[in-house]
Amino acid sequence: MDAVDLVLEAWQRERPDLDFWPVGVVGRVQRLSRLLDQEIKTFAARHGLDQGEVDVLMTLRRAGEPFELSAGALLKTSMVTSGAITARIDRMEAKSLVERVRDGNDRRSVRVRLTEHGNEVVDTLVGEHLANEERLLRGLDRGELDQLARSLRTLLESLGDRGVRL
Repeated sequence: MDAVDLVLEAWQRERPDLDFWPVGVVGRVQRLSRLLDQEIKTFAARHGLDQGEVDVLMTLRRAGEPFELSAGALLKTSMVTSGAITARIDRMEAKSLVERVRDGNDRRSVRVRLTEHGNEVVDTLVGEHLANEERLLRGLDRGELDQLARSLRTLLESLGDRGVRL
């Protein structure tokens, strides 16, 4: 039994007139989110980064040459406030991971670009990050994971989650 089973058992005892089956899914997704979040935070900290900084590094790297995006594009992919993304970029700039550059087409706009050091860090980090995520998923076989990914995609889409194309 997991922690959610114990919650369901208690509710069944206390309110047998209700069917608490949604808690079996939502409760597990929430608990899993918290557990995975903590694991990713620990991984990032081992590299002297926080989770948000890793996210920015990965986002800029996968954007392709010249490994830069507008601050607005970073904001859309990060699901944080503009103040939070500004603070994140400030911290990363202090670590020489990114630099702010003026947009050649619009001088009012600023783009955030990986520095050479930032590019080296993310290229080292990405393989270790994937290995860490694979470790976290060892409880299921590849077929189960593929099915889970499909089901989660369907659920996310049904809730209006649409990706942001860089």
